[in-house]
Amino acid sequence: MTSKKKKIDISLVVSTYNWPSALRLCLMSILEQTMMPREVIIADDGSELETTVLLEEFKNKFPIPLVHVWQKDNGFQLARIRNKAMAKAKGEYIVQIDGDLILHKSFVRDHFKFRKEKSFVTGSRVMLSKELSERLLANQIIKVSLFSKGVSNFFNGVRMPFIARRMERYRNRDVMYVRGCNMAFWKRDIFAVNGYNESFVGWGREDNDIAVRLNNAGLKKRAMKHAGIVFHIFHTIKSRADLEENDILLKQAIENGIILSPKGLDQYL
Repeated sequence: MTSKKKKIDISLVVSTYNWPSALRLCLMSILEQTMMPREVIIADDGSELETTVLLEEFKNKFPIPLVHVWQKDNGFQLARIRNKAMAKAKGEYIVQIDGDLILHKSFVRDHFKFRKEKSFVTGSRVMLSKELSERLLANQIIKVSLFSKGVSNFFNGVRMPFIARRMERYRNRDVMYVRGCNMAFWKRDIFAVNGYNESFVGWGREDNDIAVRLNNAGLKKRAMKHAGIVFHIFHTIKSRADLEENDILLKQAIENGIILSPKGLDQYL
């Protein structure tokens, strides 16, 4: 059996913004991993002091580096903060999640075993209702039963790693089927396309764009089903005000075969 203290060469990048109670559950679930990453990097898009205080508390609990990368709050700038966090990554493989997720205890192990050259990975998620999420947050609980009231699309939470590779081609040609909250890349590949395109501001399509550009660079998208499981804590839908403009940028990447981000990682190296 693999020791919980075993560390592998993965940088786990966790994006967050002003929701420390959800981030607490996420961090608690990271501590329960059967395989620990090399480091955890918090990509913080401008949270206030409470998040910093939380991270200082958890630094004393973590057996690995817990790195806080923060930028000033200037609206929804997820692409930018992910670039800044990835620029700090020391692992050869980057697993990217959001801070409103509770991770299955085998999440990191599954990503480690699923990694493959010349490809990147998108996972799936189990959705939790508002009522269930509020109960977990209030009581600081990270154990979620698939049979609990308030768990939807529960089949995504059935862990069957022995069939995960058989399903890796699931919707592999559909660039719109990407979960930015659960993705993984080889560090060299994400650097080769210059990371995220920071022209994407506001909610939406920055993760589809990076999938398109990785495809354009010759990498294959692989889906991880029934492994790498995450539980998504309910929150209200973010504003879609910038979606139309972001759709235009995505269309340009598709039609023009763009590989390199015009405004990306190289700013922070």
